[in-house]
Amino acid sequence: MLTDLEELVVCESFSADHAAVARSAQVVGALGARLLGAVPETIVVDGVTHLRWTFGTPRVLLVGHHDTVWPGGSLETHPWSVAGGIARGPGVLDMKAGLVQMFHALASLPSREGVCVLVTGDEEVGSPTSRELIEDTARGLAASFVLEASADETGALKTARKGTSRYEVVVHGKAAHAGLEPHRGINAAVEAAHQVLAIAGLGASLDADGVVGGTPSVLGATTVTPTLMSAGSTLNTVPALAKIAVDVRVPTLAAQDRTDELMRGLTARTPGARLTVLGGRKRPPMESGSSAGLFALASRIASDLGQEPLRGVAVGGASDGNYTAAVGCPTLDGLGGVGRGAHADTEHVMIATMVPRTQLLAELVARTRQ
Repeated sequence: MLTDLEELVVCESFSADHAAVARSAQVVGALGARLLGAVPETIVVDGVTHLRWTFGTPRVLLVGHHDTVWPGGSLETHPWSVAGGIARGPGVLDMKAGLVQMFHALASLPSREGVCVLVTGDEEVGSPTSRELIEDTARGLAASFVLEASADETGALKTARKGTSRYEVVVHGKAAHAGLEPHRGINAAVEAAHQVLAIAGLGASLDADGVVGGTPSVLGATTVTPTLMSAGSTLNTVPALAKIAVDVRVPTLAAQDRTDELMRGLTARTPGARLTVLGGRKRPPMESGSSAGLFALASRIASDLGQEPLRGVAVGGASDGNYTAAVGCPTLDGLGGVGRGAHADTEHVMIATMVPRTQLLAELVARTRQ
């Protein structure tokens, strides 16, 4: 398994580099073909390469991705290494260890009948080309198992995830000379400052409305966070344009809908300024009800295997499990590598956990595809 993991990690696969993702797909496809005895279907959408294996009539879907957040050349500063029971390298936790465990779990079964494997190439950027593929593949199945990394170094599974929305608020003002006649301008930067404060307060207003506060969620409150902001063109000109990026995380579909209403209801405070709100919903929330039955089964299997009791946690980050859950397919996430530091310099996998997690997944597949 470590040899296979090294092979995947040293093939860099930055999401924005479609050629690198295509090379990675060849390596992942060859590994899967060797272990599963079948060549994958290669699906290229808008230049992004995805892989799918289908065995018989599927009842169970295994979901992973082979793209990473690490730009090409990251191996020079973050080389593959194994030391002290820890494997390191770009994408080792998120989520190439999960792919290795997935292939070995299926290879350990006498038959792969009733299983579909989908490995996408753009999860890290929101799955823009694979969302429809994921949803169509998951619809009507008995279970989806997502090979994203565990929630922490204890191996906790991810039983709920917040949904995400992304917005850009564009402020339209009017340019004027900042020294000679600033009064003739409409300052988009000043209006943007008003909007940042208004946007930052939307999460609290959602709680007050009872969308979240009235029914406490395991995922906690909605967060509405202004992130990137830009304004102006030159130092001596009243800004005619400003832009504000907004990150939204929601625990329920109701909160996602209400947040969308509030974002699109923003109004300008500066006379003459205009607002345009772009973007909207991205991933729907994966609510805890989607995973409850599968988590109970996984807990029984872990006990049968003599493993430590499983923990299930709700997390703020989203994955492709949000999409499978949203089409009504029971979904359990976080079944991949156990470690810490995804997307960071400290990214690593605890090697001793790889075989037990592989055994857990194999039993889950065997018991749910019947």
